[in-house]
Amino acid sequence: MINNKKVVVVMPAYNASHTLEKTYAEIPFDIVDDVVVVDDCSKDDTSEKAKSLGIKHVIRHEQNKGYGGNQKTCYDFALKIGADIVIMVHPDYQYTPKLIPSMCYLIANDVFQVVLGSRILGIGALKGGMPLHKYIANRILTFIQNFLIGAKLSEYHTGYRAFSKEAIQAINYQQNSDNFVFDNQMLSQLIYKGYEIGEVSCPTKYFAEASSINLIDSSIYGLGVLKVSLQHRLQKWGVLNLSTYK
Repeated sequence: MINNKKVVVVMPAYNASHTLEKTYAEIPFDIVDDVVVVDDCSKDDTSEKAKSLGIKHVIRHEQNKGYGGNQKTCYDFALKIGADIVIMVHPDYQYTPKLIPSMCYLIANDVFQVVLGSRILGIGALKGGMPLHKYIANRILTFIQNFLIGAKLSEYHTGYRAFSKEAIQAINYQQNSDNFVFDNQMLSQLIYKGYEIGEVSCPTKYFAEASSINLIDSSIYGLGVLKVSLQHRLQKWGVLNLSTYK
């Protein structure tokens, strides 16, 4: 706990058996109260590995629900077990859990309600091995998103995120996509609701076992991101009246 606030780490997992233990070993249990692993119908033994590590809350989807669908289960369950602060850490060891205290303290002390671990602040992305084409795409998409949404984030595409309970409960995340664009929809909703988002510089690692999406999925994701940003702008102008922003 931090300031009497319960901290719950959620891990949306898919074929993460080989990296889960490394990630779990770096979780600071002096402040983290619970860990939730949601296995999205992995083809490996992710669920069994999680249980062997002593993780109490292991949920397995019997059908693959997608990255966004996995997160919906993560947040629902974290709130169910009384989380005050929820932090998403990918179990592929691309992001180090050692930043959990820094991110959570900002929320626990009411500095921000949402905090992102940014790969772009500093030199973490390219130094950690992010492919140049992904870095360039990230920068272009982020520039367009900031322009349309009216924010000033260094990136919208990190999977390392911490939220207060109040922030999660304030948005209709269940209406969001079950795919990768879920992350951007969630940030769009939070910014639309007036939440300021803090960022912490985050080193990252790119290696064979780290999760990644292929070119086709990346292209679909990019188009989805642009659509979300445009919808956000039109919603602010009153041209659209989307239920996801209610």
